[in-house]
Amino acid sequence: MTQASPTEASPLLHRRQINLIVGGLVVGMFMAALDQMIVATAIRTIGDDLNGLTLQAWVTTAYLIAATISTPLYGKLSDIFGRKPLYIVSISLFVVGSLLCGTAQDMYQLAAYRGLQGLGAGGLMALALIIVGDILSPRERTKYQAAFFGVWGVASVLGPVLGGFFAGADQILGFAGWRWIFLMNVPLGILAMVVILRVLHLPVTHKRARIDWWGVVCLVVALVPMLIVLEQGRTWGWTSGGVIALSILSVTGVLGFLAAERAAGDDALLPPRMFRNRTVSISTGLNFVVGFAMFGAMAGLPLYLQIAKDMSPTRAGLAMLPFTLGILLMASVSARVIHQTGRYKMFPVIGTSLLVVASLFLSTLTAESSLWTLSMGAILFGLGLGGVMQPNMLAVQNAVEPRDMGVGSASVMFFRQIGGSIGTAVFLTLMFSNVPGDIGRQFEAAAQTPEFQATIQDPEVIANPTNAAVIEIVQSGSLDAAEGAGVSLDDTSFLRELDPILAAPFREGFADAITSVMFISGLIVIFALVLALFVPQLPLREKSGLETMRDGDHELKAGPAGAAVGSDSAADAGVDAFDTAPQPAEPAEQGAGKPAP
Repeated sequence: MTQASPTEASPLLHRRQINLIVGGLVVGMFMAALDQMIVATAIRTIGDDLNGLTLQAWVTTAYLIAATISTPLYGKLSDIFGRKPLYIVSISLFVVGSLLCGTAQDMYQLAAYRGLQGLGAGGLMALALIIVGDILSPRERTKYQAAFFGVWGVASVLGPVLGGFFAGADQILGFAGWRWIFLMNVPLGILAMVVILRVLHLPVTHKRARIDWWGVVCLVVALVPMLIVLEQGRTWGWTSGGVIALSILSVTGVLGFLAAERAAGDDALLPPRMFRNRTVSISTGLNFVVGFAMFGAMAGLPLYLQIAKDMSPTRAGLAMLPFTLGILLMASVSARVIHQTGRYKMFPVIGTSLLVVASLFLSTLTAESSLWTLSMGAILFGLGLGGVMQPNMLAVQNAVEPRDMGVGSASVMFFRQIGGSIGTAVFLTLMFSNVPGDIGRQFEAAAQTPEFQATIQDPEVIANPTNAAVIEIVQSGSLDAAEGAGVSLDDTSFLRELDPILAAPFREGFADAITSVMFISGLIVIFALVLALFVPQLPLREKSGLETMRDGDHELKAGPAGAAVGSDSAADAGVDAFDTAPQPAEPAEQGAGKPAP
């Protein structure tokens, strides 16, 4: 009689427990993902209500800084003190931060409370995937991780829709509508916490280890100035004294962090030995590049819909549904195929290829393009992301030792977050740098048409102050001449008051600037495709992280495919980029006396 696999022979958790745990983790990750999307839509309303519109960027920056810095901290600390205590801490911080945000009386308070919220969000996003890695084998894990990555797609659509709804409501149950953006997290967070407290019972993994405090300090010194520069640099000026000083401080922090990690050894926040693992090093590089291109493109598409297509934030969110469907579809397909075959490498290759095609296709959009054309590009983009994110995380979790499950998983999300932050800043800077020139060229072309000439000479058109300001732009050739009349590229709401003939060059100019960013994004993803080709294909372990440690397999030996400790023998064994032949499992992973799966 065929023996059961190790996972089936002595499971640590029953299927019902696993489903409840995953459900609670999905709720937590959904809150963190949705909060990033929904606040961006409503921030102008929030700023007006709290009399601090000029401070709105700090509300976003505080959340981003706290979430980014805390991600690797949660990974390392959970390896030392256990997952459950750290998850309870993270969800408590998020719920308390949300409650305080919902009661903030000014923008300074809101920014501080958003920082507290971000500290919790970093754990909600990182620990969810780490815990799933603990309780499920890589082959079983794929079925559940698809739900986590689908959360990001759903949040990208629901965020603008809910943000527009709450921002547009004067009051709901006695509170200003925008406050419910934060208050609704409180019951959801309490529900997730109750589920986790009741069903997440993992073995105690408290270990004697030295906390890398110097690494923490240097990471803060490196990231806080960097993220402030990325968020504020376009406003302050990239050559201003403040930007230069912060950049020097950030570089100093990076050098200090590298030195601190080398000195800390195995106790490091991101242990250097882990990056000698070929799968980890290539996968983190791939995540950085994809994050750089992905978030840059995602920042451009909503702007295209709202400016070039004149959609409200709510309608723009709904128009992004094909993007979400693409993520969910590919995540589901890849999960099923990986579960059945154990082969994951093909999906990052397919995903990055689709991202290249989608970015280049979207770069052909104009202000007159149909929504069907946009939908085709969006669904291709979603399919590409769905093919990269889940299998890449799985590859890292499968390659690292069980003791490094936390830091390995957190490093994937950390580098994607850093790449996304840099990509968003770079792409938005490029876009707004190109917009004036693109608008000028569109006006030059429009000025040659009889319709445009008749419009700028029509007395009824000139009677509108906004129209008159734009006509002054045409005559003077400078946007600065009209800013006093309320025409500024920093606030495009004036386009709704503008005559359609005069508004068309603005919309086309914005479309050109946004699609040029999409083209650059497509070229950058080609580099990600090259990296995906070199991701090793290792045999999937048949045990979860906790089962491996329980059975004494935590000191895994690198076999023919170099599955465990960071060997590069996968390349030496001739694992081809598109090799799909089955490979034998390593004896150390099969368990004593049990046949290879």
